[in-house]
Amino acid sequence: MNGGDGGDVAAAPAGPPPPLEWKFSQVFGERTAGEEVQEVDIISAIEFDKTGDHLATGDRGGRVVLFERTDTKEHIGSRRELERMDYPVSRHPEFRYKTEFQSHEPEFDYLKSLEIEEKINKIRWCQSPNGALFLLSTNDKTIKFWKVTSNETSLVARCRRVYAHAHDYHINSISNNSDGETFISADDLRINLWNLEISNQSFNIVDVKPTNMEDLTEVITSAEFHPTHCNTLAYSSSKGSIRLIDLRQSALCDSHSKLFEEQEAPGSRSFFTEIIASISDIKFSKDGRYILSRDYMTLKLWDINMDSGPVSTFQVHEYLRPKLCDLYENDSIFDKFECCLSGDGLRVATGSYSNLFRVFGCAAGTTEATTLEASKNPMRRQVQTPLRPSRSLSSSITRVVRRGSESPGVDANGNSFDFTTKLLHLAWHPTENSIACAAANSLYMYYA
Repeated sequence: MNGGDGGDVAAAPAGPPPPLEWKFSQVFGERTAGEEVQEVDIISAIEFDKTGDHLATGDRGGRVVLFERTDTKEHIGSRRELERMDYPVSRHPEFRYKTEFQSHEPEFDYLKSLEIEEKINKIRWCQSPNGALFLLSTNDKTIKFWKVTSNETSLVARCRRVYAHAHDYHINSISNNSDGETFISADDLRINLWNLEISNQSFNIVDVKPTNMEDLTEVITSAEFHPTHCNTLAYSSSKGSIRLIDLRQSALCDSHSKLFEEQEAPGSRSFFTEIIASISDIKFSKDGRYILSRDYMTLKLWDINMDSGPVSTFQVHEYLRPKLCDLYENDSIFDKFECCLSGDGLRVATGSYSNLFRVFGCAAGTTEATTLEASKNPMRRQVQTPLRPSRSLSSSITRVVRRGSESPGVDANGNSFDFTTKLLHLAWHPTENSIACAAANSLYMYYA
C-alpha cells in the first residue's frame, strides 16, 4: 500500500487472536435439580465426524446415540461458505437427535470368570461413501463396525462386523487410518492393526509385554493414527512419554522413530510424580504437525519435528496439587481426561472437576486461558488473571511458558471443587469453534 509521500507503509504485524466468548447452544438429557443419574446413562464417548454434520455419543449402558446438524441447508457446506452465499445461517450450530442403538451388551468371559461391561469406551466415524454413515464402537473387549442407513420412516443401524478375541486387556483406543481401509485398537500392552473388511484376523504391531510380568514398568494408555500419513501412528504411556512409529520399518514395531518426553525437574520427584505423569489421551492436530497430550495436571503440545520437549504446557487445575493425597485416597487421581484441538489449531481444550473445562490459546503471544462450566451459563466461572504470553509455536526459543495456573472458582476456603462431577469427555467441531462435552448423562454444546 502506498502512503501520501509515495513510500511503502508496512502493515502492522497481526497480534494473537482475541480470546473467544463462549455461548450456550444446546443441551440434550438435561437433568432437573436433584434428579438422580442412572449409571447406564452416563456418557462415556463423544465424537464428531469429519464434516461436523454428525455427532455420536456412547454411554455406560452400551448405547450409541447419533445427532445430526440442522442449521445448514442439506449439508451443502460449512457455515462460512453459507454466509458467503448469503444463505441465512442460524445464530449458532444446531443439532437434533437422530437415532440410537444398542451397540454392546454385558458379556461374560468364561475362561477368565470375568464380567465384561457394556460401556462404550470409544467411537470413531469411518469414511462414508454413498450417503450411508459408518462408525466403529468398542467396549473393553469387542469392537463393532456399524452402518446406519435411512429407510422410509427412520434410520436403521446394522452391525456389519464384529472384531473380537484380540485383546487380553481392556481396549483403551481405536483409531482409523487415513487409507480408509484399516484401523488400530490398543490395550495396556498391545496395539493391533485390522482391515475393516476382515474381522477374524488382526496383526500385532506393538507389544510391550515383558517376558516376566514382574518386569512391567509402563503400559500403553492411548494410540492414534496420523491424520494424513497412513504409515505413521503415535502412542502414549503411563510414564508420560509419546512414541511415534513407522509401520514401514518392520512388522512388529518394537522400535520407535521418535520419542517425546519431558525430563523431570531435579528434586521435584514425589510419591505422585509417576501417577500424574501418565498420559490419558493424545490427539494429532488436523495437519499432523502437532500432538496434544493430557496428563493428570496438564495439557502439553508437542511439535513432531522437535523431540526436546513440549512447545507449550498448559496448567489445567494447578490448585489441586496440594490435594493430591485426597485425590489418591478417593481414586480421582486415576481419572482419564480427554483432550481436543480446534480445527484451525489455534486452541486446545480439556476437562476438569466440578463440570468445568478449560480452553487455551496456543498461537504466538496469546494469553487465552478460559474456564467454562458445563451449564447454560458457561462463562460464570471466569476469573480474569493477567497471564504472560505463550511462546510461539514457530519460535525457535527453547523457553516454554506454563500457562493457565490461576484458580478459577475457588471460594475463600479453597474447597468449592466437587470431585464427583468430572468432565472427562469433550470434542471440538472439525471446522468451527463449537465444543460438545459430557456432564454425566447430559450433552452440552457451546459455540463462539
